[in-house]
Amino acid sequence: MKTYILSALTLTFVAGVAPHATAGQPLPVKQIIARADRARGNVDGIVWTADITSLDEGETQHRRLVIKNRGVDTVAEFTAPAKVRGNSIVMLDRNMWFVKPGLHKPVPISPRQKLLGGAANGDIASTNYAGDYQAKFLGEESVDGRPCYVFDLNANDKKVTYDHIRYWIGKKRQLGWKAEFFSVTGRLLKTATFQYKNTIQSESGQQPFISQMTIYNKVIEGDVTTMDYSDVQPRPLSAATFNLNLMLR
Repeated sequence: MKTYILSALTLTFVAGVAPHATAGQPLPVKQIIARADRARGNVDGIVWTADITSLDEGETQHRRLVIKNRGVDTVAEFTAPAKVRGNSIVMLDRNMWFVKPGLHKPVPISPRQKLLGGAANGDIASTNYAGDYQAKFLGEESVDGRPCYVFDLNANDKKVTYDHIRYWIGKKRQLGWKAEFFSVTGRLLKTATFQYKNTIQSESGQQPFISQMTIYNKVIEGDVTTMDYSDVQPRPLSAATFNLNLMLR
């Protein structure tokens, strides 16, 4: 009997199904990660403000952006400080550009390039971990007392921000509470923790939405970047919002 039970559990995990999230049916791994993605911006039309504060080699820096997001498309416009006001970062699917008033054409950039402190350009966009990564269930651990599933994510494409992520998602509400980000060689680059004090209205009612992401640089000790999210407003966004040609007029 013990051998039979062990074999059944093994087959369940190989098939990509995590243990029961509730007393009901088990959820596929991809579905759990997609739910965590929605709480981090991957919804059909939403606008929010992000305040990024970084302690970088002992110096404090600040940026404020208004972020418009529809699915995997993002426009992030800098509103402070004055020297960068009006500049934008645009991410369409997995391609990213820098747009500035006066430029005749957008400048291609990498989601991995540094935005501020420990934050990469790709960190300001919504997550699409369910689509961008192959996930493997590793087991269960607690994060700050919360029981979590632990997943190993490996990138499907080199255009994503990180090659490899270890991700802790809460069993109860399927929210991402912790992540470790690795280079292609397996070096730990940074860790992040998340809070969800914002809420948005969805078809199923109120749902949590990210309020803070804190990034700890594991290459330069003591460098910490905090991204605070506020003024979250779900609303329809037209295709014109993400049209690069219109932004350059």
